[in-house]
Amino acid sequence: MVSPSHNSMLFFLFFAANLWLCFVPSTAELKRFEHPVKADGSLSLLVVGDWGRKGLYNQSLVATQMGVVGEKVDIDFVISTGDNFYEDGLTGVSDPAFNESFINIYTASSLQKQWYNVLGNHDYRGDVEAQLSPILTKMDHRWLCLRSFIVNAGFVEFFFVDTTPFVNEYFTDPKESTYDWKGILPRQEYLSNLLEDVDSALRDSTAKWKIVVGHHTIKSAGQHGITIELEEQLLPILQANNIDLYVNGHDHCLEHISSTNSQIQFLTSGGGSKAWRGDIREWNPEELKLYYDGQGFMSMQITQTHVDIVFYDVFGNVLHKWGISKGLDAAEL
Repeated sequence: MVSPSHNSMLFFLFFAANLWLCFVPSTAELKRFEHPVKADGSLSLLVVGDWGRKGLYNQSLVATQMGVVGEKVDIDFVISTGDNFYEDGLTGVSDPAFNESFINIYTASSLQKQWYNVLGNHDYRGDVEAQLSPILTKMDHRWLCLRSFIVNAGFVEFFFVDTTPFVNEYFTDPKESTYDWKGILPRQEYLSNLLEDVDSALRDSTAKWKIVVGHHTIKSAGQHGITIELEEQLLPILQANNIDLYVNGHDHCLEHISSTNSQIQFLTSGGGSKAWRGDIREWNPEELKLYYDGQGFMSMQITQTHVDIVFYDVFGNVLHKWGISKGLDAAEL
């Protein structure tokens, strides 16, 4: 017979273990996923952000054009730059918004591919664990969402970074919003571990192309502008590791900013639904290659030697094209 004191001890250990899981950030390496390229050695994908509005604010129209372009370029997967469900994330794994804003909207056959999702600040206003839950993946095989992770496709690696916990305002002045910080606290330890993991992963990467994805802007002429915390803490790591692209959402626009002091291109794809017309900040015209204050999305086509970027509006019209080339290394010849 098990004594009451023994039962109490078991309960205490169980409670302590769960408390540890909830409040102490992991120092483990970022989880990695392998994604194969096509037989011809190429990779194609779409990028969309700030979309989850149950089809409203032209979300459905953007989804339709994503389906058309997705078929045309034969995409391998889709990247979501966050703010997946407005206004306040999901209430739980049974929230009908998952169907109303995702499953029932992105119905084109070309979009029935893997979706790699990061969290935005609006997602943190709901039940974060719901979006991270494998239950959603069982409901729709396309769905994969983690705080931070890596997708490796051989010659290109994508590093997904959880940017919301960097922003001081969400902690010091959340106004009427309530954020779900389970798994984040203590915050400084979480951020320190994350920065160390991202730096280590980028440093160890042998990929020809390094692409970092986060929700928040680093450089932007949009409403939110520069995210100072990322500029100060994350950007030096990206520069030191010679990444090629930083891709984000957060500002509800389409945007391409080059850098005059590094090779990094800053690409905003936050036009998945509601956009902010006429909301643009002054920016150096030598750096600002595109600013479009409407809805739309972006495509990428990548090979060992080329990256080609195209921005599309809500009607599927091409707004901007950009490309870059790198030669093959001796080992690749």
